[in-house]
Amino acid sequence: MAVTTQKSTEYTNATATPVTLNEANAYHGRVRIAHFTHDQDGVGDAGSSVALCSLPAGKVKVLLKSSNAYVNWTTSSATLDLGWDAYTDINGDAVALDIDGLVDGLDVDTVGYQSLEGALAGIKATGGTYTFESQSGVVIRATSPTAMVDGDDLVGYLLYVVD
Repeated sequence: MAVTTQKSTEYTNATATPVTLNEANAYHGRVRIAHFTHDQDGVGDAGSSVALCSLPAGKVKVLLKSSNAYVNWTTSSATLDLGWDAYTDINGDAVALDIDGLVDGLDVDTVGYQSLEGALAGIKATGGTYTFESQSGVVIRATSPTAMVDGDDLVGYLLYVVD
């Protein structure tokens, strides 16, 4: 074996002659925040959900590893799924609802602060990020596979990169 010195794809693009431009959501983009606050009003059956925020249209990279929430869902063995409502992608094609496309079964049985990275291999493989490309934005939704209790809380933020 030998010591190697290599460049990331983005750094290779930035140092190429001529320079190859990186997409703004991957290199020198602006980090934005979508803050959400939810207090469950009444009892909700298993599968109840809450729309947390809407991401803007265009190419948006969600920084799940840097996004957090305070979760106080009091049902025993509570878990949280995080996904999106159906939307139209940048090419005009329909993208189906996916209730756990971002986080699947996050254990929130103990009240407290949670990273929204989750454990999905596809998210881990992209450094804890997920990229949306939409014509009119994407609604991010949290779903409870267990029942919801009046007063359950979900407060936090999603960080994302755009322009």
